[in-house]
Amino acid sequence: MFEKVFLYAGPHKRGLYAATGIVLLSVLCGVLPFVLAYQIIEPLVSGSTVATELVTSRAAGVLLCLVAQALLYGWGLNVSHNAAYGTLLRLRTSLQKKFENLPLGVIQDKGTGTVKKLFVDDVDSLEVLLAHSLPEGVANLMIPVAVILALFVVDWKLALLSLASIPLSLWAMKTMYAVGMQKMGPYYAAGQKMNNTIIEYVNGMEVVKVFNRDADSYARLRDDVLAYRDYTLAWYKAAWPWMAMYSSLLPCTIILTLPVGSWFVLRGWSTLADLILTLCLALSIGTPLLKSLSFLPTLPQLNYKIAALEQVLEAAPLAQTEDDFHGADDSVRFAHVSFAYTQKGTREKTVPGQDGQPQTVSEPVLQDISFTARAGEKTALVGESGSGKSTLAKLLVHYYDVADGAITIGGQDLREMSLEALNNHISYVAQDQYLFNTSLLENIRLGRPDTTEDEVRAAAGKAQCTEFLARLPQGIHTPAGDAGKMLSGGQRQRISLARAILKDAPIVVLDEATAYADPENEEKMEAAIAELTRDKTLIVIAHKLQQVADADQIVVMDHGRIAGRGTHDELLASCAEYQKLWRAASESGDWRIRDGEEEG
Repeated sequence: MFEKVFLYAGPHKRGLYAATGIVLLSVLCGVLPFVLAYQIIEPLVSGSTVATELVTSRAAGVLLCLVAQALLYGWGLNVSHNAAYGTLLRLRTSLQKKFENLPLGVIQDKGTGTVKKLFVDDVDSLEVLLAHSLPEGVANLMIPVAVILALFVVDWKLALLSLASIPLSLWAMKTMYAVGMQKMGPYYAAGQKMNNTIIEYVNGMEVVKVFNRDADSYARLRDDVLAYRDYTLAWYKAAWPWMAMYSSLLPCTIILTLPVGSWFVLRGWSTLADLILTLCLALSIGTPLLKSLSFLPTLPQLNYKIAALEQVLEAAPLAQTEDDFHGADDSVRFAHVSFAYTQKGTREKTVPGQDGQPQTVSEPVLQDISFTARAGEKTALVGESGSGKSTLAKLLVHYYDVADGAITIGGQDLREMSLEALNNHISYVAQDQYLFNTSLLENIRLGRPDTTEDEVRAAAGKAQCTEFLARLPQGIHTPAGDAGKMLSGGQRQRISLARAILKDAPIVVLDEATAYADPENEEKMEAAIAELTRDKTLIVIAHKLQQVADADQIVVMDHGRIAGRGTHDELLASCAEYQKLWRAASESGDWRIRDGEEEG
């Protein structure tokens, strides 16, 4: 475990080694007073005269050792903490770089709570290992080992007596560690789930209040908190009896030394002076030995958290190269693409296994998808919810790697170009676009950071934002609020469209980009989209079939497969699935008209 962490320590390893050496000297200063006390007790026991100067010098030596112990201990911890926090910085930087290369979909599937736990809680927990367990644990362990070796030199029989409690203590510690690791998986998973639920509870509080679902939402939060409590208590109940056993037995180094050693002295097998020295030294190692092993209860947790960090750090990165885009044109080709989620959201089903027992397998979300969105044309993806339309869009912008097949732009595979090159070539506008809590100007400028304010305003005008921006207190410089909550859904979508217009990529992907548009603003949204997609390769996902009836090509999705492909008229004549979708859309439109007439 230590070597795994040391990989990320880099130059800070020297600080950890130095801290261990300094703390070692501190612990040694804590042992020396027992030797000094022996030098006073031994002549008293033997009947010799004890000079006042001897007592005074040894008392001064004890005081000096205690002061040196405190100073060295503080210095050592200061050095270890500097090295520890430097290591944590390097580890967080490594995590950040790893997340940059992971598929975005995989990161989203983990959930905000899990990612926060990795970056904050799990990394912070390593501070105990680096700043305390390593320097204090190693230093406090080395001193008892040295003292025990010295005891064997003094009297091997008495030395063995002083070690009598240690084997049983070590067995208890080993059992505690094994039991703790068995309980660690459910405990850690419960913690992740609780984190995600808390964040979801806070973010969704507005919806919960509006729909009067406080009780349901609180019940879910309460259940996850209680589950975490139960798993935590289960871990402690399993591990702590063994910890109590070793923590009680370990310091009892004189449990046999005093009675049996006294008998040895009476029989003439050992001397009284050796017994006194053994008792003093045995008492001196109890505290450091207990300190060295006091970090053991945390090691199962630390080991599990390091494993979780390693799982992320060693995860397969998104397949890409450093190459720029060099495709022949802006046509998009899906060639026999299949895909199944492997993280949260996996479609699963139970099937009989080879041994006759049921087993859970992942069901592909997309199966053998092949079509071409020609350059400069409008291609629409339609189908019922869950048919795979949005997954296709996310694969195109490389949120995930395809399981089988390939996606190409102008003949160049997505995996054969850098993600930066791909992002420069595609504008992706989804139903929910995130806005940062900065000015709307800066939110739009994300599309092309090197643009002037006039260029940003021009893009905002093309996206039909001018009217509502004029009503805001600071205009385009108004903060968007937390996640853009200062704006309506339709306003956020138009800001996202302005961002895409400013980017001016040759390929545009619209995933329900007009979902929040009300009847009054729908025309403005359509005008903004027309400005965005002029002379571009357009792939649009929409539930309102009337909006895509003019598409050059419509691809009909049904349960992860292509049910039909062609123009609106061709599909009405040949595709049963499209006919069903069109009837539903037409009936919905007729109902709205009749309902409006009745209300008037």
